[in-house]
Amino acid sequence: MLQLAVPNKGSLSESAIKLLSDAGYKCTRSGRELIVSDRENGIDFIFLRPRDIAIYVGKGVLDLGITGRDLMVDSAADVQELLPLGFGRSKFCYAAPVNSGITVDSLNGKRIATSYPELLRQDLVRRNCQAEIVKLDGAVEISIRLGVADAIADVVESGRTLVEAGLGVIGEPMLESEALLISRNGVSDDVREVAILIGRLRGILLARTYAMIEYNIRKQDLAAACAITPGIESPTVSPLNNTDWVAVKAMIRRNESNRIMDELYAIGARGIFVTELRSCRI
Repeated sequence: MLQLAVPNKGSLSESAIKLLSDAGYKCTRSGRELIVSDRENGIDFIFLRPRDIAIYVGKGVLDLGITGRDLMVDSAADVQELLPLGFGRSKFCYAAPVNSGITVDSLNGKRIATSYPELLRQDLVRRNCQAEIVKLDGAVEISIRLGVADAIADVVESGRTLVEAGLGVIGEPMLESEALLISRNGVSDDVREVAILIGRLRGILLARTYAMIEYNIRKQDLAAACAITPGIESPTVSPLNNTDWVAVKAMIRRNESNRIMDELYAIGARGIFVTELRSCRI
């Protein structure tokens, strides 16, 4: 049985469970159990703190895990990325009080509070910056007001928390993060269960990117319509009872669906509808 670590709480947990469930795995907890076994698919799901997952995987205790890139890098664990999962996106940034005059070039000698000391240390080494790292478990925004730090380094999603604390991002992000499927080094994606898992997850992620559009169009306008909806290799064209018309089906990017519908309607397409995809392989 493969063993895959899943975040036990928070938005990462909810999104990971949804993705795995959509991919056909039984990983939903009925209560607060730590392990859910999916014997049909040969995999155990172990629910752990997101921050601990890369450590367990890196030490070879577990085969695979889902965690954030920021947490993986900060753990300094011996793991490898297998697949980015497209959720839990954030940026790891420096921030300082608005109008304080502090910049990333003036951090030398400053105190920087963070919950990601290793990630911060690596960036300071890259910058050849001598700053004091103040390690906190959370709520680093308040550290400046309490006189513990001069600046902070933290994960930023919407930036709302920083604004409420009177802080602003300084400099470019140190790291752009998202949820990842990771493995310990030595676990090959050629292993049958691992290959199936990756294939299924990729299928769900692709399906979230694409949609299926179907419409009817006059034969004389077919070339123009196919230029708008070229599909993956080419659109599917089927005859209709009215021999002057054909039915067309093609995959499109979901975020372009409204524009494509507008353009098709403008050239005479009718009966246009878009269907969401559950899973796909391309």
